[in-house]
This record gives sequence, C-alpha cells and structure tokens, in this order.
Amino acid sequence: MNANPLAGRHALVTGAARGIGAEIARTLAAEGATLTLLGRDLDALQRLAATLAGQGHGAAVADVADEAAVRTAFAQAAKERGPVAILVNNAGAAESAPFLKTSAALWQRMLSVNLTGTFLCTQAALPGMLDAGWGRIVNIASTAGQKGYAYVAAYTAAKHGVIGLTRALALEVARKGVTVNAVCPGYTDTDILRTSVANVVGKTGRSEADALAEFSSVNPQKRIVQPAEVADAVRWLCGEGAGAVTGQSISVSGGEVM
Repeated sequence: MNANPLAGRHALVTGAARGIGAEIARTLAAEGATLTLLGRDLDALQRLAATLAGQGHGAAVADVADEAAVRTAFAQAAKERGPVAILVNNAGAAESAPFLKTSAALWQRMLSVNLTGTFLCTQAALPGMLDAGWGRIVNIASTAGQKGYAYVAAYTAAKHGVIGLTRALALEVARKGVTVNAVCPGYTDTDILRTSVANVVGKTGRSEADALAEFSSVNPQKRIVQPAEVADAVRWLCGEGAGAVTGQSISVSGGEVM
C-alpha cells in the first residue's frame, strides 16, 4: 500500500487552527498532502503548520465569509503550492438562542460562516479541480444538518444548507472527476462543545459533568465523538478508494443519525 497516498496533492483546510480542523490537517499531512491552513489566527496556524508531517505547508489568513479575502488567500495558496486539489470546508460557528430571541444579526452570522463561507471557498477552489480533472471537496456539516435541534435554529438551518449545497454540486460535477461530500459529526470534543457546556453550567447551575452527560446522552454510544474520528472519515473521502462516493452526508455520531 502507498504510504503517502495523497503525495502531490495540495489540501486546503479552513478553520484549521484548532479542534476538528487541526486534526484533519494532521491526518492529511500524514497521508502525504501539502497543506494550506486557513483561518483568522495566523500565529496559531503557523505553529500548527510547523508541526505537520512533510514539508511545504503554509498558512493563510481570511474570514471565509469575506469574498475578496477568500479569493486573495486561495490565489496566493495556489501560487505557492499549486492548485487546490482537496478542500475541506471546516470553518464554522455555533450560537444558541430560542427562536423568538434569535436576532437577524445572529441568524446572518450563522449563515455567513457556516454556509456562505462554504460556498465562497468552494467557488475559489473548484476551477483548479475541474482543470485537473480531479478534486475532493469535503464539507464539515453536523448532525444538525441531518435532524433538528432546539434552540439552534440558525445553526441548524445553515448546516441543512451545507448538505443541500453538497448534494447539488455533487451532481453538477459528477462526471468531472470531482467528488463532493459532507461529514456530519455529532457532539465532538471541541471548543464549541466546551463553550456549550459552560453555558449550560452558567445558566442552570448544574455541574460540568452533568452538562456533558446531557450532550453525550443523544449519542447511542453515550460518549463524545473525538476529532480524530471525524478526521479519519475525511481522510477516507479524500482517497482514491472513495472515488465513487459523492453527494453523501456521512454521520460520525455513534448512531445518533442512521
């Protein structure tokens, strides 16, 4: 078996500084890919890039919801490392509020980073993939994109949009060597989950352990998903063996969504 199956492939991961994005970057680098880490914290991105297996990795700063910034960052990344062959749209944010207390500003923030950011980054990367006749686009959605959750209407709507975009684009490029898939984690050990736990503790006075148990309870395995488990699903989708898999929403959630 090829020890470096992604050698020669330029992979760009958004929201790469920490959590799931950082783990995806480590996993793809270990497979031989050359990474561009995109996010808003240049120092954190550069520190991570320096630790990745292989050479030639770099960092780029952009807000994924800023069209001009995205196009500039992708153009520079392509100039330095060649056209993007693998795009992982991981950047995202989750804010909660009851529906009637969800402001238009909160609604727009969730759409901007989770859905518009995915759209803009994909538009920036896709031409190079089409020219090469090969590409992998993996959108990190959520089980919230596969079912409903109370008190996160804006986030849930945005993630449903990501899955719809995944399906539509997969059909559009199905005969062009490009696959488009979504990976949908359940509650995962990330900063977003830790913030949610802290919010529950602050609002209810419950212990951190009790709050975490509530999040774990929706997973039939009764546990929190680990970032490495999400990254491994991404790794598989980026390989040659997944060439016939496109338009799918793969749930990494211990059976929460079947």
